[in-house]
Amino acid sequence: MPALRRIFTRTAVPIVGIAMALVCAAPAQALPTPGDLSDVPARTSLSYEHLPTGTYVGSAEDNSARPGLSTVKLYMADYVVRFGDGSPRDLDLAARMIQVSDDGAASTLDNKYPQAISATAAEYGLTSTSRGGFWGSSSTSTADTVRFLAAKKRTDPASPVLAWMNTAAPVARDGMVQDWGTQQLAGVTGSKWGWADDRSSVVASASIGDDFVVASNTYGPSSTNTDDVLGALGGIELTAPPAAVSVPNLPVIPGLPSVEELLQMLAPR
Repeated sequence: MPALRRIFTRTAVPIVGIAMALVCAAPAQALPTPGDLSDVPARTSLSYEHLPTGTYVGSAEDNSARPGLSTVKLYMADYVVRFGDGSPRDLDLAARMIQVSDDGAASTLDNKYPQAISATAAEYGLTSTSRGGFWGSSSTSTADTVRFLAAKKRTDPASPVLAWMNTAAPVARDGMVQDWGTQQLAGVTGSKWGWADDRSSVVASASIGDDFVVASNTYGPSSTNTDDVLGALGGIELTAPPAAVSVPNLPVIPGLPSVEELLQMLAPR
């Protein structure tokens, strides 16, 4: 029996491990699919990307050029951080653009770096993005915003732009509350918002999470933006766990003790 027990001791551990894996393995939660965004109203453009897999889904309006509002401040801030003169004042203005959506800071930097939006669009392949007569009349798409944020998360995760999104103030410089839209999705760590001067004709929100980025733009008020975002993505796991590894069924070997019998044999005596 000692020899037989040694054999069982060597084989029981992997067998038990496989059995436990079979019992505990659970199917991965599904990521968003194109069907999840098929019913997004035409008033709203919505884009999402899962970073580990590169899965991208967008609504019918995802590539349409819409008023960029203050989301284009993300492009401006990235240019200032990487290609500006590095002065503390410029960096402070860039931070204020993102954290409190300071329009005055944006105008100052736009005057100093009028090429910022166009240069960023060219670098990141933002084909629906263009600068107007000044930053406030620029256009972009939610697909472009997601493309930009996904690139930053993958290639420049320590970017101050992302850090400023993660530390956005609850209230903007002009008094607008910053807690709506994509910010309401589970797993979001940081956001940037935009709105027209009347705060109701067009708004935008873009957010980052550990494993995903998402952007939206709505012809309507912030409450409508929130409703459309949550209606499409609110009930979906945006950061899906890795798929469970498939474990083959244990072969039936005549004369081999069951797992329960092996555990009894290995139990302390």
